[in-house]
Amino acid sequence: MHAVAVRDDLLERRQTAANEAVDIWDNLTLAQKFSASSLTQFGYELVFIRADSLGCLAILLCNDNIATISKTGEIDTSPAISLRN
Repeated sequence: MHAVAVRDDLLERRQTAANEAVDIWDNLTLAQKFSASSLTQFGYELVFIRADSLGCLAILLCNDNIATISKTGEIDTSPAISLRN
C-alpha cells in the first residue's frame, strides 16, 4: 500500500511540473515561442520568465548554459546574468 502512495505522489509532482511549464509557455509572446522552439532543438529548456522594464525575458537552460529571449524573440546565448542555485 505504501508503494502505491509513493507512486501517486511522484505522478502528482510530474503533473504539477508539466502544468507549470504550460503556464510559462502561455506567457511568452509569439516571437518568443518561435525562438524558444528553435532552442529546444539544441537541448534548451524553458525554466522561467523574468519581468523587467523592457518586458518579459524568457530564460532557458541547457546543462550549465543560459540563453535568454527578449519579447521580440531575440536570442542571447551569452547573457550577462547569473542564476541562483
